[in-house]
Amino acid sequence: MISIKNVQPLNPEALFDLLKKEFSDYLNTALDANLNVEYTHVYDVVNISFPEITTGNAFSLVISDEAIEVNNHVTDANYNTELLEERLIDFLTLKAG
Repeated sequence: MISIKNVQPLNPEALFDLLKKEFSDYLNTALDANLNVEYTHVYDVVNISFPEITTGNAFSLVISDEAIEVNNHVTDANYNTELLEERLIDFLTLKAG
């Protein structure tokens, strides 16, 4: 689990909207790729999945007024999701930090 200070602060709904509008383009530009990214939002948790790469949720974000916790749920050793996680953390730090 990685924790990012929520300096702005972004509430769960605002972060969910921001991810939907900007993260896919940010990620695909950074990786020179065309990945499909899916998001779900329930209460203070936003789940992020990459259906072309993993099954189920790849990452969960738990949002509070003080921090955004990033949890990596990928256990399949066939995929290296570290780069995806790095780009997600970069994006969150840029927008919330």
